[in-house]
Amino acid sequence: MNPFAPISRREFAKQSAFAAAAVALGSAPANAAPANAWKIIAFSKPFDKLSPEDTADLVADVGWDGIECAVRAKSGHIAPERVEEDLPKMAEALKKRGKTIELVTTEIVKLDPLAEKILRTCAKLGIKKYRLGFSKYTKDKPVADTVREQGAALKDLAAFNADLGVQGGWQNHSGADYVGAPIWDLWTMIRDLDPKHIGICFDISHATIEGGLSWPVQARLMEPFYVAVFLKDFRWEKTEKGWQPLWCNLGEGAVQRGFLTNLKTTKFAGPLSQHHEYKDLGTGAPMIAHLKKDLAKLREWLA
Repeated sequence: MNPFAPISRREFAKQSAFAAAAVALGSAPANAAPANAWKIIAFSKPFDKLSPEDTADLVADVGWDGIECAVRAKSGHIAPERVEEDLPKMAEALKKRGKTIELVTTEIVKLDPLAEKILRTCAKLGIKKYRLGFSKYTKDKPVADTVREQGAALKDLAAFNADLGVQGGWQNHSGADYVGAPIWDLWTMIRDLDPKHIGICFDISHATIEGGLSWPVQARLMEPFYVAVFLKDFRWEKTEKGWQPLWCNLGEGAVQRGFLTNLKTTKFAGPLSQHHEYKDLGTGAPMIAHLKKDLAKLREWLA
């Protein structure tokens, strides 16, 4: 879903509504990475029609440290085939405003020429982390076969990542057929791999949808493999299709602040990436107000 039309930098500046000042971050326990060292970024999907310069202006206006840049064919900010030409432009525009690309989102699930092109470009630009694509279980193949085959592909990627000095992370989604949704299947695939090369972009919202009350166990299991942490919120609503998780502003749904409280006791060093999937996000001033509201809530939870 991408309901956002292109908006110029001037229109953003004109429509922007300033949110309340963010609460300062508190310090973490001595045995952990300090929470105020975590970079807070945002997935660029909601504003993927903006130019590099307008993207950088938006990031600076909202107050993030940088972005998780979508380099993929579907809902992408940068077309994979043009990564060598366009990713450096995005990185330079953000750098001028003191911002960074901390993570790129890709459709990579195995090594191929395009995957190598993307990852070599990232390494050249000093972008050390990327999000892998996703795969699904199918009815015509045993679950164990899918786990084994995808695990073998991740092993090959881990070796390539090691050569480049980059780190790939699989995002756990929610849904009946997503590989990684149960968490344990992904752990089975990567448990013997070096987390410096392959890990997880842990999505606490999807983990809460799938895990219900057991998400703390899932989080603890995967914590040594965290590449990034994805943050959004949802609430359960009864629809014509039955009970469905509907995305909402952070702090207004089922995701618990306790996840971040626990995270501050770990050695995780970031980044935290905010995702904004809810339907009423809007464009222009309403969108910016929502983005700032979510960032302010995250900083409050981290305080």
